Amino acid sequence: MEPRRGGFRFRSSSKTMRFVSSLCFLLLIHGASSFYLPGVAPEDFVKGDELKVKVNKLTSIKTQLPYSFYSLPYCRPAKIVDSAENLGEVLRGDRIENSPYVFKMWEPETCKILCNVKFDAKTVKEFKEKIDDEYRVNMILDNLPLVVPRQRLDQELPTVYQLGYHVGLKGQYSGSKEEKYFIHNHLAFTVKYHRDLQTGSARIVGFEVKPLSVKHEYEGKWNDAKTRLTTCDASAKHLVVNSNTPQEVEENKEVIFTYDVEFQESEVKWASRWDTYLLMSDDQIHWFSIVNSLMIVLFLSGMVAMIMLRTLYRDISKYNELETQEEAQEETGWKLVHGDVFRPPANSDLLCVYVGTGVQFLGMALVTMMFAILGFLSPSNRGGLMTAMLLLYVFMGIFAGYAAARLYKMFKGTEWRKIALRTAVLFPGIVSAIFFVLNVLIWGQKSSGAVPFGTMFALVFLWFGISLPLVFVGSYIGFRKPAIDDPVKTNKIPRQIPEQAWYMNSAFSILIGGILPFGAVFIELFFILTSIWLNQFYYIFGFLFLVFIILLITCAEITVVLCYFQLCSEDYLWWWRSYLTSGSSALYLFLYATFYFFTKLEITKLVSGVLYFGYMLIASYAFFVLTGTIGFYACFWFTRLIYSSVKID
Repeated sequence: MEPRRGGFRFRSSSKTMRFVSSLCFLLLIHGASSFYLPGVAPEDFVKGDELKVKVNKLTSIKTQLPYSFYSLPYCRPAKIVDSAENLGEVLRGDRIENSPYVFKMWEPETCKILCNVKFDAKTVKEFKEKIDDEYRVNMILDNLPLVVPRQRLDQELPTVYQLGYHVGLKGQYSGSKEEKYFIHNHLAFTVKYHRDLQTGSARIVGFEVKPLSVKHEYEGKWNDAKTRLTTCDASAKHLVVNSNTPQEVEENKEVIFTYDVEFQESEVKWASRWDTYLLMSDDQIHWFSIVNSLMIVLFLSGMVAMIMLRTLYRDISKYNELETQEEAQEETGWKLVHGDVFRPPANSDLLCVYVGTGVQFLGMALVTMMFAILGFLSPSNRGGLMTAMLLLYVFMGIFAGYAAARLYKMFKGTEWRKIALRTAVLFPGIVSAIFFVLNVLIWGQKSSGAVPFGTMFALVFLWFGISLPLVFVGSYIGFRKPAIDDPVKTNKIPRQIPEQAWYMNSAFSILIGGILPFGAVFIELFFILTSIWLNQFYYIFGFLFLVFIILLITCAEITVVLCYFQLCSEDYLWWWRSYLTSGSSALYLFLYATFYFFTKLEITKLVSGVLYFGYMLIASYAFFVLTGTIGFYACFWFTRLIYSSVKID
């Protein structure tokens, strides 16, 4: 069911306020349009009903640059109409438009003529480039994407489905040693349906195609759809090619586009029609990922338990016993630095900003996964996941401002507006700068992946019109709260930190601290990168949520362990190190992305490589902010706990 959008009246004496409020509301509705329901409502078809095929972008895993369907001179309808797209679809480069492919329910077609196109030199060059880059054509019928079935060598294994069909192919023909380019100009569609025995109607549950390259010939003069093709037998149920010659991509040569369509009844019900698209990944590998992550967590939990239950308990008992006996023995270990451990760090303002941004990301990630687990971000809602992430990030700005202001006030800061502004601007500003450069590169390639001006304006409005005010509101609320009191007093003069052993060096411990959090997620990371860069569906959000929880625990535990070792060596500069320890896992994420680029992808063009590393840099930066914040709060809680448990004069 589509949500009803009723009229809303904004009662405001100011026309400007009314305009801004209306614009804000329309942006939210536009962004949330694919966020409300797990899928679209089923549509029942009866004999003779029109089935309108829509076309989507051309995609290639070699270039990662999408193009609109009509960027190539394919057959066009009388009027091209864009389908309504949400914010996530536009950012993904989706361009959904109508097409001349129109079927009649339960009325098969054989060799139906679409149009006759003559290629010029420019068109031939474009087609050859798209064939070299292995571009695929994507279509949609009743919200189902078009797939090409590929039977495995082992017949007992289920059929593999690939999204979209190739624009054409390249190879040798008729003993020629020269490689030539051939276009897929004939499409044999198969529409699968599930019949309702009570009503006699049917629902679409599958949309498949077998692309062919056929050099069509015809009798007499060209008469559009009435032309009789000699290469087809119209009386047959399927295409009967009287000539085995494929259609070569040549200049000033006619290319006739045709299609077949047949209808097959299926036992698959409408509610399960996406299973064939989604059940392509191996669940056993996902379970191995969970087991691998759990082993790391159990190992770390054992270390933390040993520290908390044995070492710390012994230390605290010893320190308190010495105080009660009033023994004037010199303090050692982590208690020795009690007068400096809560001294504000260098660049404390920047730390507050990054902690606030991390809280914003953590809230966005948790809520997004909860919606995904409940089924609200199904792949049938194209762009729904990205739209949800953007909107939730914007609205989580209030928590970012609150967290930053609370920490800032604890550091005796007074200018809360400055911290609020930096929290609202720093991270989005850096990401926006990188994104703008990448968007210029995409625009220079004339790709549909370039974000239009209108969408850019919407993103800027979400940033400055909603996110920034919410950060200020959160900062105001947080700064009005009483400052967090330290469990021990801080000395006026900082004590000298003794020379540290090589294994306690800050750079070494930070790099070591990022290995285990990355190790807990790297297997699941493979599936995420595959879904992004190889155009596959990712839907097992239950596994992802478990891995995410394991990541949180791992980041917290490894930071606590290394923080304890640091304090025991009388080094009290733990603020930034706790953030960087778990945040360094982002470095390993970027290195893994580099490894994935050279081993799994076939990208050869410079622009495509820049896009890949640019987007992965943004993802790694966000991962750094998220994991760093988790480690910081774990260490913050740990230090306050242990120093509030000992008696200190």
